[in-house]
Amino acid sequence: MKRSLTKTADGSYTLYVPELDEHYHSIHGALQEANHVFIQNGLEILSNKKSIRVLEMGLGTALNAYLTYEWAKKHHIEVWYCGVEAYPVDGEVIKTCLTEIGVNKQDVLSFFSSLYYGETKSLDHFTLAPIHAFWADLSLEDSFDIIFYDAFGPRAQEEMWTIGNFEIAFKALKSDGILVTYCAKGQVKRDLKSVGFKVESRPGPPGKREMTVAFKS
Repeated sequence: MKRSLTKTADGSYTLYVPELDEHYHSIHGALQEANHVFIQNGLEILSNKKSIRVLEMGLGTALNAYLTYEWAKKHHIEVWYCGVEAYPVDGEVIKTCLTEIGVNKQDVLSFFSSLYYGETKSLDHFTLAPIHAFWADLSLEDSFDIIFYDAFGPRAQEEMWTIGNFEIAFKALKSDGILVTYCAKGQVKRDLKSVGFKVESRPGPPGKREMTVAFKS
């Protein structure tokens, strides 16, 4: 898969995929979107927990993982983070993206840019377990507190937003788990409801009117 670095409106980088005509993050601001969707409307819901298990659909440039690391360190909460990636991003690209948002500690840059899929490593309150796999091949049950569903949008990859994939997510979550995504498409919300989620629309990040939080209850 060919990819090229693109600077977004808030100065942070994302990747552009020509064959899909799609970006990894919002061109209105990759950093703003990640913070708004996955931290403010995701992890903050679980801030009363002593430990959290995160499952991410699409590790990508490791932006969401890095922001989760900073959040875990700030709140002194142990986070175990599993990033599922079918097309791993080169370590130098990850380093460039993180450096651009102000990450300058070499141990942190090395931690996120030197990924060994299938191996687990820890830094401070954060444990990272990257998996090189397709979402459809996952078989996880009652394992995670939250899922960051950060696939390419339905326009570019409709097959990532199927009822079957949402069933995988529902099974992977603990009984009180949540799924968060930037996507607020009506059909996506209806399909989430059909597999058992209680769906809530929330204000979206810059450039998006709404986002979605889905609760397993």
